[in-house]
Amino acid sequence: MWPELALRTVRMVKFTVMSKRRSSSIILASASPRRRELLAEAGYHFAVVRPNVDESDFSVEGIGADEYARRLALAKANNVAERFPESLVIGADTVVDFGGEIIGKPADAREAEEITRRLFSAPHKVITGVAIVRGSDGTELSDSEATTVYPKRLTAEQIAEHIKSGTWRDKAGAYAIKEKGDEFIERIEGSLTNVMGLPIELLGRMLTEALGAEADGEQQR
Repeated sequence: MWPELALRTVRMVKFTVMSKRRSSSIILASASPRRRELLAEAGYHFAVVRPNVDESDFSVEGIGADEYARRLALAKANNVAERFPESLVIGADTVVDFGGEIIGKPADAREAEEITRRLFSAPHKVITGVAIVRGSDGTELSDSEATTVYPKRLTAEQIAEHIKSGTWRDKAGAYAIKEKGDEFIERIEGSLTNVMGLPIELLGRMLTEALGAEADGEQQR
C-alpha cells in the first residue's frame, strides 16, 4: 500500500516551522530537480546552489550506507556554506543499501542494467543523508532516513525498456519512484519522500531544531 498521507504530512511539516524559518534564508545545496520540487511542494522559500563535491573522493570501505550518505550530505552542505555563511544550507545524498553493499548512481547504461537486475530481485533499503549547516554560528546537524522498498520482479523486456528510457541517469539505484505508486514497486515501508530523494518529515524536524537554536542565540544577545 502506498502512503496516501505523504503530502498531508509534508503540509503539516510546513506549518510547524513556518513561523520560525522566515528569519533565516535557506539554500538547497543540490543539483537534483526532484529535491527542488519536494522542497518547494513543502512550502519552503529557498535558493539553489550546486555544490562542488566529487563523490568519488569518498570511500565506502568500512562504513555503513547511512554514515556514507550523511558524510556526503555534510560535505555538500559545508561546501556551499563556505560561500554563504549566513544561510541555512541543506545538503542531501541518497544511496541504496543492498544486503550491506552501498549502491549509488550508475556510470553508464551497462552498469544501470546490472544494478536494475540486482535490485529488482529482492527488497532493499533507500537511505538519504541530510545535513544542515550555517557557517556564521557553527550550526551543523546531520541525520539519515531509511525506507525499505519491495520491488516487483521485472521481465527482460521491462528492464530493456527502462534502460532505453534513460530515466536511470543520475539516480541512486538506477531508478526513481513516483508519488502515487509505481508499476515496478510492490510496496514500501517508511518515508515516500525519502525514496524520492529528500525525506521532508526528517528535514522539517531538523530545521525546527536549527531554527530553535537560532532563536535561543538571539535571546542571549
